[in-house]
Amino acid sequence: MDDAFTIQISGNLVKQLADNTNKVKKKTRKPKPKTPQQHPIPPPPPPPPPLPTAATWPPMYLPIPPPSPPEVNAIRSVLEDSERVLEKLQKQEDAMLFEVTQKAKELHEKEFKLPEAKPMPCLTDLTACLDCYKENVKDPLKCSALVKNFADCARTIRQQIRELK
Repeated sequence: MDDAFTIQISGNLVKQLADNTNKVKKKTRKPKPKTPQQHPIPPPPPPPPPLPTAATWPPMYLPIPPPSPPEVNAIRSVLEDSERVLEKLQKQEDAMLFEVTQKAKELHEKEFKLPEAKPMPCLTDLTACLDCYKENVKDPLKCSALVKNFADCARTIRQQIRELK
């Protein structure tokens, strides 16, 4: 293969280089005239359907003739009866509500009421024994009669409790 190639220099190029002008004339291209893009125009919407007239309405949309007076009276009597029944039911409901709230209050009072404190049995005999022991620290045998009274009282209370069971 032959790597040799030749370059040809035109006279205009030599003159431009000699004049030190860097202006190189470029060929200007003529712009292509743009053709406007045509968008498809949507067809106009179809006209709305005509509104129905009284002549074209189906029979179910025709006005209902007013009921005759006997029918109106029957409807009114049924309505009055139902109103009376409703009033009775409301009265019964109010009475039942009052009764239930009263019973709830009673149960609440019974459930959360503190029981009455019962006095401790033989309390007088016990206090007498304790006082005697405080007075007679060095000679506790002086309190034997009081201790016997307290023991008898305790025994009778135990017997009473056994009989209740």
